[in-house]
Amino acid sequence: MALVRKGSRLIVVDGTAYRWRLRGRPTYFQGLVWSPCKFAVEHADTPGATLVVTTDQPHPSNWIGREAEPVLPSGIAAAVRLALREGWTPTAPGSAFLLDQSVGFTPSN
Repeated sequence: MALVRKGSRLIVVDGTAYRWRLRGRPTYFQGLVWSPCKFAVEHADTPGATLVVTTDQPHPSNWIGREAEPVLPSGIAAAVRLALREGWTPTAPGSAFLLDQSVGFTPSN
């Protein structure tokens, strides 16, 4: 499944271009900080399997005002490098590659 181009950003990691996107509005569970923020990454030129990264932070636009660290390009690049080491093949077709980095996330009550 290809990433929606609107709202996506370009990043170059180790000489390869990728597009990444953070959902602008949180899902219901993210809004209440019951689940962490996620972002998606795909190869910019030959999209194949999408990388879906679950962070250890609440969504920045959560509804209860819980503070969240912003998703930075350095974090995107680190996640891409880790996913590549763990077997993500961004140009190969297939289902989404899930990278769970949510250790330490504390949901709201």
